Amino acid sequence: MKTFNSLMIKMVLLTSLVVSGAVFAGGGYKKKDIVDIAASNKDFSTLIAAVKAAGLVDTLKGDGPFTVFAPTNAAFAKLPAGTVEKLLKPENKEQLISILTYHVVPGKVYAKQVVTIDSATSVQGSKIDISTRNGGVKVDEANVVKADIKASNGVIHVIDSVILPTKSTVTAQQHHHTK
Repeated sequence: MKTFNSLMIKMVLLTSLVVSGAVFAGGGYKKKDIVDIAASNKDFSTLIAAVKAAGLVDTLKGDGPFTVFAPTNAAFAKLPAGTVEKLLKPENKEQLISILTYHVVPGKVYAKQVVTIDSATSVQGSKIDISTRNGGVKVDEANVVKADIKASNGVIHVIDSVILPTKSTVTAQQHHHTK
């Protein structure tokens, strides 16, 4: 009886390892998209709230592919007091969309490619400066702190600051949308 119980425990453990391995390897299970990955990590709760307020969830769950430079909650906390709350208000939706789409580049750009380019054009339309310094990668003035998080519809690079398009670009885009 003891041998039977031991054998059953081993079988259950082996089965759970195989199933969990399939989940992580993507074998037979749907790989998570950019939004699902961000939503499953508490460090991106502010980003997810902003994506929802901007109405960009469906877009970022779409086929893509997208490269997202994803600021953490700590990155949003570096903004002046009240900025996030102000941006989440419905009357500031266009500005929020502009800022969020500035963090997105069309296509999948992995770290090994990022080090070979000096800029990328964001979905928002402005160029993001990309540089390598002291063995690290910077997008505008933000440091990439974790690279190449693969999603079913793109790749995420975690950054330590919110990057902002130039004020003139945001103003021009808002003016264009109000015509």
